[in-house]
Amino acid sequence: MNKPLLIEIGVEELPAIPFLKELPNIEKKWLEILEKNRLTCEFDFFYTPRRLVLWHREFPVSQPNSVVEQFGAPIKIAYKDGNPTPAAIGFAKKCAVEVEDLDQIDKGKGPVLYFKQEVTGKQSETLLNDMVNDFVHSLHFGKSMRWGSRTDSFIRPIRSLSILLENKIIDAELFGVKSSNTSFAHRMVSYEPFSYDFAGDYFCKLSKNGVILYPDERRKIILDQMKEIEKSNNVKIDIDEELLEEVVAITEYPTALIGKFDEEFLELPEEVIVTSMKEHQRYFAVYENGNLTNKFIVVSNSKTDDFSAIIAGNEKVLRPRLADGMFFYKNDIANGLNNEGLKKLVFVEGLGSMYEKSQREAIIAGYLASKFDVSQKELLNKAVMLSKADLMSEMVYEFTELQGLMGYYYAKIANEDKLVYTALKEQYLPDGEDSQLPSNKFSSIVALSYKLDNLMGLFSVGKIPTGSKDPFGLRRAAAGIVKIAIEHKLPINLEKIIDDLIENYKGLNKNQLVEFFNERLFKIFDVNPSVLKAVLGSGEKDIYEISLKLCALNPIVQSDNFKEVSSTFKRVANIVKDINTNANISVEESLFEDNEEIELFKAYTLVVSKQYDDYEVQLDALFSLKSQLDNFFDNVFVNHEDEKIKTNRKNLIGLVYKAFKNIADIKEISI
Repeated sequence: MNKPLLIEIGVEELPAIPFLKELPNIEKKWLEILEKNRLTCEFDFFYTPRRLVLWHREFPVSQPNSVVEQFGAPIKIAYKDGNPTPAAIGFAKKCAVEVEDLDQIDKGKGPVLYFKQEVTGKQSETLLNDMVNDFVHSLHFGKSMRWGSRTDSFIRPIRSLSILLENKIIDAELFGVKSSNTSFAHRMVSYEPFSYDFAGDYFCKLSKNGVILYPDERRKIILDQMKEIEKSNNVKIDIDEELLEEVVAITEYPTALIGKFDEEFLELPEEVIVTSMKEHQRYFAVYENGNLTNKFIVVSNSKTDDFSAIIAGNEKVLRPRLADGMFFYKNDIANGLNNEGLKKLVFVEGLGSMYEKSQREAIIAGYLASKFDVSQKELLNKAVMLSKADLMSEMVYEFTELQGLMGYYYAKIANEDKLVYTALKEQYLPDGEDSQLPSNKFSSIVALSYKLDNLMGLFSVGKIPTGSKDPFGLRRAAAGIVKIAIEHKLPINLEKIIDDLIENYKGLNKNQLVEFFNERLFKIFDVNPSVLKAVLGSGEKDIYEISLKLCALNPIVQSDNFKEVSSTFKRVANIVKDINTNANISVEESLFEDNEEIELFKAYTLVVSKQYDDYEVQLDALFSLKSQLDNFFDNVFVNHEDEKIKTNRKNLIGLVYKAFKNIADIKEISI
């Protein structure tokens, strides 16, 4: 039998960001509790800043009945001379019965003590108190707080609890608050609680009391209102998805409003204005003809017919924020970009200051410039030495997320070379999964220098990612190096770079870093893992070349007929497993006895004598040897009694294998 179940946990306003971080786990955690208590059923989860709601249209009124079987000691141990031993007595006590109530069962290895019991499922209402408490205590929002005289804590004080099974209030308590059939309206409607008799009554009264419970509905309302504002004002609103989710989480009755700020603040870089509005005020930026305007969108949580005071209040609050930004900006311009202050700014213990980090990056940049045939070495050195200078600016002190970007603006204002200020802007790219990449080779070198120094430096002092922990973003740095190498076709060999620069990183374990980097390749490249293993097995270390080989080989391996093809080449690999294919392999044509040997060698010679524009064409040519190989295997006896002929035939197959191994070690490929 099922009944509707409504659970509402009323809280003081939840902080949006920690709540949204835990949001993906909330439904999973409640489902785990349902499964643990054998009450699994479908449910919905809704939230506002002041309530967490679990709604079950059909909730089991009791656990299903079950049969519990328990097995004890072997009979020969449980009884001695017909009397129960401590083993039998202990098992009976565990089963909560007398020894004479125990049975025996033979599971194939002799009889053992056995007890079978039919257990009647518990009524759900006797379990719900513990279930709700377990659920709330399983939620992790980071920082928590205590209130009143309580010693336990939660992200915000619990102010109400309602557990309603159909129309019955379940006896329960959470953080000292007892379950009731009351909830709270929107603060601008009433501060007094309202009561309800059943779930349908709850949903209806909540709506009438100014609370839109469903987050999807609040999101739709906000977006619809924004569209109307865009249409009536002929503007375009930048709908930042993270900010939108935050606004949905902090409102119970949202209304999108448009406000203005003084045009003089448009002198500030666009990112400063947008960041200030988003981070401090949760405002959305507004554009007109592709340009930022002196307008903003605020989403109010007020329930009123007159929003003029709310708009005016938000405009008033924003002005000093932007005024501060203008003050910082002009001060920074007056002071100019200067990296001397970096000498007092510690990077990481054991790796010196940020100035010393810049010096190491400059060495890497000069090294890469030589490798990539970039001639502007003086400009590169200047770009790298200025790249962290904006960390000392007042603007970056206020908005750390603008580092690099503010250096770009200040260098541009100071009439630095375009290559320099562009590199400052792009030095941290890529900084995410779908991030842009540096726009040119010059910027790429600056970005690579930053990432390579992070990897080599932090590994040298033991700051190595473990498990899910990667506080310095070294996995992201490795991925960034790969993406830049592929985008700009750069020959990056990490092992060679480490060998040439390791003197600047005392304590660096080269093998440890290379292993970490190669492990990341399996996460970065979206290919059959065995294909990547095969390409790495070729001895290829150049990231760009690895990517080209993967792009050529993976589609072939994924093709429908590859299984048939692979059997032939697996046989090739098996035959030459005792041959050192890294050494020179020679074949004497004079030792050929069968036409199939001659035909295979002729086809092989033709394939390897050609020049290929790409690996795909070369692989097609190599795989075309399948027919000659099949004929060879069908008609030629490799293990000839004459050792010279036997070796010659193995060497012939070895040549084919070695030609493949220049691209990939075919024995590693599995499908």
